[in-house]
Amino acid sequence: MLSIRKLTRSFAQAEGSLRVLDQLDFDMGMGSSVALLGESGSGKSTLLHLIAGLDTPDSGDIEILGQNLTGLNDSALADMRRTQVSLVFQQFHLIPTLNVADNIQFQAALCGRLDAAFETRLVGRLGLQSQLKKYPHQLSRGQQQRVAIARSLLHKPPLVLADEPTGNLDEQSSLEVMSLFSELVKNAGSSLLMVTHSREMAAFMDRSVLLHNGRLSEIDDVAKV
Repeated sequence: MLSIRKLTRSFAQAEGSLRVLDQLDFDMGMGSSVALLGESGSGKSTLLHLIAGLDTPDSGDIEILGQNLTGLNDSALADMRRTQVSLVFQQFHLIPTLNVADNIQFQAALCGRLDAAFETRLVGRLGLQSQLKKYPHQLSRGQQQRVAIARSLLHKPPLVLADEPTGNLDEQSSLEVMSLFSELVKNAGSSLLMVTHSREMAAFMDRSVLLHNGRLSEIDDVAKV
């Protein structure tokens, strides 16, 4: 479902060019989950932004469901993000003028994939039944993250990209939200690529990879990282 070949991305700095991704190769199958680990500044968020079409590589190819992102115009990339890829970040990016119910439905409504039965399951599993008429500022951070997760999954996207999705929560809340998130991603039939610094969060994924010196390598035992 996701195939990356010879992906390269560099950034200009005062002391010269810094190459954060160097001929990187990576594959993900449908319905799989992968934890992306690496030191701060290693390029993890850059890789997610490239996959989402929010940044452009220097060279290389990214294919999502057989569609190569190279050469797609802004409109086509926006359509891809709307229908094929869902993003979950530390900052929840909820719409402050919409209540919880409308925030949850927002992306699914945009791409014509509202599913009332699945929405009821998501809301119930995430414990948001009593929060639907509230606005984001009336929720705790943990509740806001649950709303963001529900919104990201309601349209059952093929690929979910998450960048430290529980990074703003305390440890106990992080474990609870991550357990629900990984369960609901599977229920939606989506694949999940998640950036994390936490071995505990990585343990929820099917496999883990390490980004180091611009390339990815498989991690057999995440506890040793």
